[in-house]
Amino acid sequence: MLQKRIIEICANSARSCVEAEAGGATRVELCAAIPEGGTTPSYGEIRAAQAQTSVIDINVIIRPRGGDFLYSPAEVESMLYDIDLAKKLKVHGVVFGCLTKEGDIDLKLLKLLVDAAKPLSVTFHRAFDVCRDPFTALEQIIAGGCDRILTSGQAPTAVEGIPLIRDLVERAAGRIIIMPGCGVRENNIAQIEAETGAKEFHTSARSAKQSLMEYRNPNVPMGNPYINEFEREETDRNKVAAYL
Repeated sequence: MLQKRIIEICANSARSCVEAEAGGATRVELCAAIPEGGTTPSYGEIRAAQAQTSVIDINVIIRPRGGDFLYSPAEVESMLYDIDLAKKLKVHGVVFGCLTKEGDIDLKLLKLLVDAAKPLSVTFHRAFDVCRDPFTALEQIIAGGCDRILTSGQAPTAVEGIPLIRDLVERAAGRIIIMPGCGVRENNIAQIEAETGAKEFHTSARSAKQSLMEYRNPNVPMGNPYINEFEREETDRNKVAAYL
């Protein structure tokens, strides 16, 4: 019997979690600041996502900022507080990653974070994709007690990373879940699945939603002047369903 394909949605809001659940996704990774690669969402966003969904698993990213994965003591303290909050809110899991300045897995910090997260599910995120030695890192993350690795195969997209993802799935041999992500789309998920042997996939399945504002002043940006602040991306249940 073929294993059912598991879809995890990178959700940027409580509303996206609702759409992910309606489309049939198994799990969401709830994030803020998607343009920065995802940072820890607020207490309110997590609570709203829980209140507005019923069966979908909610994993929360624990990432205090965008940029690299070499964290200062103050940032580590922030991550531990966020993990503690996630546990108190009884989410399904947390998502994090950490590297040394040499590009290896920060084993000391990984143990600290995994121990703090117990008994929640733990995903090691795409910090993996910028580590120095993916095969050494694979064994270290398995030994560290993580449940899965989110990876594009150290390539710009999961399709381009198929050769490494396939090797990781084979080497993992069921000891940890290898979950392809980044550029996974309705028109390539079957290829990635067939060529890697992966069974869990990470995608956003978002569509553009127009603002309901009638009066608009486009000359005063609130942040990045190149971002259209009268349009937002939101998970689309129809797109989610297309992956299943």
